[in-house]
Amino acid sequence: MATFKDHFSSHAAGYAAHRPTYPAALVDALAAAAPGRDLALDCGCGTGQLSVLLAARFARVVATDASAQQIANARPHPSVTYRTAPAERSGLPDASADLVTVAQAAHWLDLDAFYAEARRVARPGAILALVTYGVPHVGDAAAEAVVQGFYRDVLGSYWPPERRHVEDGYRGLAFPFAEIATPPLAIAVSWSLGDLIGYTETWSAVRALERAAGRAPMETFLTALAEAWGEPERRRSVRWPLSVRAGRL
Repeated sequence: MATFKDHFSSHAAGYAAHRPTYPAALVDALAAAAPGRDLALDCGCGTGQLSVLLAARFARVVATDASAQQIANARPHPSVTYRTAPAERSGLPDASADLVTVAQAAHWLDLDAFYAEARRVARPGAILALVTYGVPHVGDAAAEAVVQGFYRDVLGSYWPPERRHVEDGYRGLAFPFAEIATPPLAIAVSWSLGDLIGYTETWSAVRALERAAGRAPMETFLTALAEAWGEPERRRSVRWPLSVRAGRL
């Protein structure tokens, strides 16, 4: 089994505070396809961005992450049980889950082992969904150019190699299941400059850049972004198209 690649535990609190929330339409689409709404398993749950939304449509949600720090910073919800556990070993009983999800984390997993676990815990007809989002797009041309340039030209070589799967919407990942269609979806928020800065600080490539070159490149980016943004409290649209690969187990 592949070793757990932990790029996020050291900044779990920032992840909880600044990562965006998924649209309710995603959960609605997955719940509509599931054979029941008793139990959803959210693997690689991070700090519960998707887990809490699933609780609006499923009676119970078990959310697992291999990082104890992520679980410690997870958003509490009475219907969500958080567990420190790898996605490949959820601890759920056989044939118990109506839905298995992994959002923004499938590219870190041992997929063969994870798929075996998903098949084991799935009820007949259960749904498996891999969800990912890539680079944010800012609804302002100047700020958009700064963000895209930083992502591509400054951080490019510092992203883990698995990032390529996020950029291609998981189309390059093996997915040996009968796929089902989901509607076009996106995460859309209205953010201040501080919100966007907090989000970019959670990027694993930023941590790698700082280890290699110190804080100066990040400070250069933040100065350029502030100049492009204008009034820091001004809210601008930020949008991430979602990619979903869903199939019946």
